[in-house]
Amino acid sequence: MFVRKSGDTLLRQWQLLRLLPRYPHKITAGDLQKRLTGEGHNTTKRSVERDLQTLSEIFPISVDEREKPYGWSWLKSAPILDVPGLTVPQALTFALVQRFLAPLLPASLLSEIDPYFKTAERQLAALPKRRGIPSWGDKIRVVQPAQTLLPPKIKLDAQRAVYEALLHSRQLKIVYHKRGATEPVEYTVHPLGLVQRGPVFYLVCTLFHYQDVLLLTVHRILSAIALDDAASYPKGFDLDAYIASGAMDFGNGEKIRLEVLFTAEAAAHLDETSLSADQTVRPEREGWVKVTATVNDTSQLGWWLSAFGDGVEVLKPARLRESMAAMVIATAGLYSKKPR
Repeated sequence: MFVRKSGDTLLRQWQLLRLLPRYPHKITAGDLQKRLTGEGHNTTKRSVERDLQTLSEIFPISVDEREKPYGWSWLKSAPILDVPGLTVPQALTFALVQRFLAPLLPASLLSEIDPYFKTAERQLAALPKRRGIPSWGDKIRVVQPAQTLLPPKIKLDAQRAVYEALLHSRQLKIVYHKRGATEPVEYTVHPLGLVQRGPVFYLVCTLFHYQDVLLLTVHRILSAIALDDAASYPKGFDLDAYIASGAMDFGNGEKIRLEVLFTAEAAAHLDETSLSADQTVRPEREGWVKVTATVNDTSQLGWWLSAFGDGVEVLKPARLRESMAAMVIATAGLYSKKPR
């Protein structure tokens, strides 16, 4: 029986069972050997063939011998087998989920998948380091294309209540401290979605019986209680459409036709990462290009343009040009004085 073999052999055979497809699909011993080797199991094609023969005496798997190389598979009628353990790609996936997505998941879901996190951690730690697989997690990072900021502190009890209410579509009673306010206020909230923007988490929601969609920063929620009452949704609300409207860039949902002069150097990245599907870029005077695009009218747009300094000149719309000019004049006034 294969269960009496060494631990390494047992893990390899468990993984082999997971790699077998269900009939009519099939896989050869040679392909199995390559995939097992790639996942850290040092084995040979002959060893895989012996494993398959042994396992076929215990499990409902079969071999198609009509042509070489032979193909192996689970029988079509075989019950689903839940073999404990994870494949290396699965372990890596859970490790990355834990690192990057755990802050977006409610505590109830995290507790359910925590055993998978622990299993993934053990499996990756046990793999031979000479194969380089354990170091994969050290080679993956997410970097925001903006100035690095430390995340604000979030009250964990409040966050847990917010996430649970969002998960189960229930109303929330929260105590919220607005920026600049002297005292916190109490709201009844209908949670609609959760969006991470840089280091900040935003709760997309409506308040009380109103239909206007608002943004509340989760770190300003001092306390929260999930209510038994079901949350209501504005008719036709869609989180993706809400984001696409520019709301998360602090806009009013309006579109503008942007015309901007960029230095060729400043505009180089727009060849690969366009402002919009209808963006055009054409040469202007020497060293400059004119960029035209339909974009959301947002505060983020102004911040982005101002970061180019003297490498950009807004032509249209006039309101944005005037706003940029006023900002430049005010900034120049600050720098014309000695530091305070």
